[in-house]
Amino acid sequence: MLRGLYTAAAGLTAQQRRHDTITNNITNLNTPGYKQTNVVTRSFPDMLLEMTGVEGATNTKIGSLTSGIFAEESIAIYQQGDLTQTNQASDFALVSNIDVDGLAFDGAGRATNADGEVIFQPQAFFTVENADGEVRYTRGGKFSVTGEGMLVTSDGSRVLGTDGQPIQLPAGMGLDSLKLTENQRFLDTDGNDIGVQLLISRIDNPYDLVRDGNGNFRLASEDTTAQPIAAGDRVEVRQGYEERSNVDAAQASVDLMSAMRAYEANQKVIQFYDQSLQKTVNDVGRI
Repeated sequence: MLRGLYTAAAGLTAQQRRHDTITNNITNLNTPGYKQTNVVTRSFPDMLLEMTGVEGATNTKIGSLTSGIFAEESIAIYQQGDLTQTNQASDFALVSNIDVDGLAFDGAGRATNADGEVIFQPQAFFTVENADGEVRYTRGGKFSVTGEGMLVTSDGSRVLGTDGQPIQLPAGMGLDSLKLTENQRFLDTDGNDIGVQLLISRIDNPYDLVRDGNGNFRLASEDTTAQPIAAGDRVEVRQGYEERSNVDAAQASVDLMSAMRAYEANQKVIQFYDQSLQKTVNDVGRI
């Protein structure tokens, strides 16, 4: 009986995490550059039951018994979001479709090579520096300029240039008076290069990234590295646009309802076991 109680409790916990993840996706429907997160659930290893203590039934196999599921990890989906034209000079959107040896990637950014190895499509990110001086990566391109001329994101992270340093615009110059070229360099109203170029980083395996809050990502370990995009990479930065969240609102609503129903089902199982244990203690105990 208690084994079934633990199995239902495991399902309850897994559905709670799934519900929280979907809720977070829905909350960020209008967050520029947000990437949807999906929860991966797996079952605990099955147990093989054997009959013991019965004459002539030693080592008689009864069958396998599942011990519940758990939410193993949360995986971001890096599918390109739709672009919305804002006509705001401070809005920037990344369009990334990097090829790898002619492989055809599916909607989740995965492909299989001739050796049967799964290859993930590289992704491009704006490169920023947080308040602690740590390098982070983001798809959110709503920038602004501080009083000191520093180019920053919506959460205050400093945008980095190709020299690896935070971008500082000339005194009195704002984004309204600048135009971004195809190679991510800024020109003033007269068409002069002001010597500032956005650093767009290429992450060969985006699943090496870990969410760091405020739409930022960090590399999971020092063994993984990022590199600037190359001339042949199919990456474009569009000024006056923003990349919308890639969350599918309709599917998220369906998944949310499914998680709630599964949670309620596990809850009812736990209540049933609780009532059964109560009768065992109060009624059977008296007999």
